[in-house]
Amino acid sequence: GVTTSQSYIAKDLNDNFDDQDETILDWLRDFAEEEQKDNTSLRGMLGQMLFRGDDSLKEIKVLSGGEKVRITLAKMMLLKANVLLMDDPTNHLDLESIQSLNDAVVNFKGGIIMTSHDHEFLATTANHVIEVSSKGLVDRVDTTYDEFIATESIQEKVKALY
Repeated sequence: GVTTSQSYIAKDLNDNFDDQDETILDWLRDFAEEEQKDNTSLRGMLGQMLFRGDDSLKEIKVLSGGEKVRITLAKMMLLKANVLLMDDPTNHLDLESIQSLNDAVVNFKGGIIMTSHDHEFLATTANHVIEVSSKGLVDRVDTTYDEFIATESIQEKVKALY
């Protein structure tokens, strides 16, 4: 809608970062509002994403998968979107990063559409589950992921989709 702003994190981030010669700090600056472009603000944001000291001076092209996910999440924070699209956001993240992401998702005030293979992440964050196939969908509002997979009547509908 006209009142939404979206931000997206892809499952495979390599296309976004290959052949990038700029540093993490410079890359992130491109997405910051004017008052956030100073090194102090950006380093503070990177500190929240578990980057320490000279990590902010690393070139984008040498980052690990987890580091790419973390700076993409920092970018999403800077963009202040109210709708997040997340495709397997816990891929490549260590346990500490997953827990931080989990807390952020639970406290996020906007809408999130996500896919994940991480059962615990879905179980602790999802409150509206949709199973989609080429034959249709099963849609359950106010249902946790564990309730969705444990409810026999829901699973019968899911099986009919395949």
